[in-house]
Amino acid sequence: MAASRTTTEDLDDFSAYAHLSQEQLLQIAIERSLADTNLTPWQNRQLRAHMQPATRRPACNPNSANPPSETKCAKIDRNVHSHIFSKNQEKVIAWTRHNGHLRVTVETVNDLDPFLAAIWRGDAKALQDIIRLKSKNLDEPNKDGWLPLHESAYYGHVECLKILLKANPDSINKRTKKSQTPLMLAVSRKHVSCVKHLLEEGADPNLANNQWETPLYKACEKASEEIVELLLRFGASATKACVQGGTPLHEAVRNKKLDICKMLIHAGAKLWARNVYGIDAVFTAAQCDAAEVLSYLIYKGGNVNTQASDDASALFEASKNGHAGVVDFLLSKRADVNKANKTGLLPIHIAAKNGHESIVAMLLPRTSTVKVRRSGISPLHFAAERNRDDVLETLIEAGYDVNFKLSDDWSKMYEDRRSTTLYSAVANRNIEAAAMLLEAGADPNLDIFNSLLVAVRKGSMEMVSLLVKHCANVNALLPTHPTSFPAVLVFCMRYKAMMKYLLDNGCDALSCFNCQYGSNPHPPIKPGRNGRETMYILNDEPSEYCVEFCEIISTPSLSGWVGPIMDTLLDYVGNVKLCSRITEHLDGNKDWAHIKERSDSRSVNDWASKDYSKSVLFLYQEG
Repeated sequence: MAASRTTTEDLDDFSAYAHLSQEQLLQIAIERSLADTNLTPWQNRQLRAHMQPATRRPACNPNSANPPSETKCAKIDRNVHSHIFSKNQEKVIAWTRHNGHLRVTVETVNDLDPFLAAIWRGDAKALQDIIRLKSKNLDEPNKDGWLPLHESAYYGHVECLKILLKANPDSINKRTKKSQTPLMLAVSRKHVSCVKHLLEEGADPNLANNQWETPLYKACEKASEEIVELLLRFGASATKACVQGGTPLHEAVRNKKLDICKMLIHAGAKLWARNVYGIDAVFTAAQCDAAEVLSYLIYKGGNVNTQASDDASALFEASKNGHAGVVDFLLSKRADVNKANKTGLLPIHIAAKNGHESIVAMLLPRTSTVKVRRSGISPLHFAAERNRDDVLETLIEAGYDVNFKLSDDWSKMYEDRRSTTLYSAVANRNIEAAAMLLEAGADPNLDIFNSLLVAVRKGSMEMVSLLVKHCANVNALLPTHPTSFPAVLVFCMRYKAMMKYLLDNGCDALSCFNCQYGSNPHPPIKPGRNGRETMYILNDEPSEYCVEFCEIISTPSLSGWVGPIMDTLLDYVGNVKLCSRITEHLDGNKDWAHIKERSDSRSVNDWASKDYSKSVLFLYQEG
């Protein structure tokens, strides 16, 4: 939370605000508060979304017989989040909650409770006068449990704090409803003079708030070396953990404060203390790229191979986050590069996944290829899936097997049951990656679903051409939907250039004319699920029914293309006869009469007749 400056000298800094408009003052207050509260991006958005600037109220007129509601004197409680004083005209920017929203108002000090106004301004004389007149009960907390001493500690005016503490010494360790002591509030605002005075007067440095955070924890969180030194000198415990298990040392490491870490270790902080996620100080240093702090912790006996609850090592975490300096240091200390996390992944896997090529290069010489194989997934898979082409190239040059297949457990995590690195490159339409893999010897025919089918379905002529040149099977079938003809034709019937390219390169056109009914009547086609939903769904039991070409082109999405499709196919076959279903389509369009004539000029095959007992199991609609 933002607050006013802590000394009277600092008030001169605010003289620049005297000439600003209300809107400008509001914007400054909002920006300062958002900057000081360390909000997450989500909280920032929520706070901004709930901002509702209120109309500025006129100065309070206590002599008015019937003052309107908008001119009543404001009673600002602990909902206030920020205020600004200017030298020429004292102004307060107050944030108060109203019906679940933050209401921002601009007040003058005359609008406020005189006691609070004196504390906020640091007006020790006015505060002393009010206390002498006994017009304020110093033991009466507000609705949040705040006493005047809490207010003074929070706003950091040490002279006011001395007056209040002398008037009510028993309040020195009193807690708010969130168990905050005056010392905790002074520490959280980094008011060194207030912290020093409270400690000298006997404030307990080990009283924690409702999150079990001690003043020392908060001082390390705020990275205040001077306050940490004060607290330790007055007996603060360096080992007490918060509700999440974090210790002051965790916070000092997170802030990369080497001197604070040294003070804490000297005061007895435990290197092996872990939070609820099993993370110790060494792991935190690796996680936060605190290389200098990490070196010191290892020197003091920290475990270079420390692991969190998910078995991720410090090296794994540094590799994940791209902290090359930390990785280099850990390797120099012989950190184990072959320690896997609970999912079986090694540091090289996560470095490849996140595209940290320099780290991959460092890990390569020490990573066991046997351990990689046992993991069931290669770093190549992650590099290809995430389009990390530089990492892919590095791994290929290092000799990683481009035909390494995912284990069943890893393959089942993908809907399409992919197993090769090449498949991921094709699915991503990454021509450069696919070319690297194919040139290194990748086999395009290893996956359950042939990579060529994926390329054709995505309409990538360049990828199709690349795969065909490297011997991809143009007559591959779909395991989910058996067909009597090459499955690639299902996905390119409306793309003549691609169909002709596949037919030119050996795609079996003749199989498209095989029909179990021949010139006999065909049963009606029953609607099936869209192929986009079912293409990659493997059945528990293989289907015995094989879909024929005439059924596919008779679907609503393709029936208007029967003529051009058949015309193209007839360029590649001889000695065929059209079945009754295709003939019916051609007869229905006078523009297609010449196509029927082309087929009639060819010799006739005998047609086999079988009982039709199964409905069509496959219907693919492109586009």
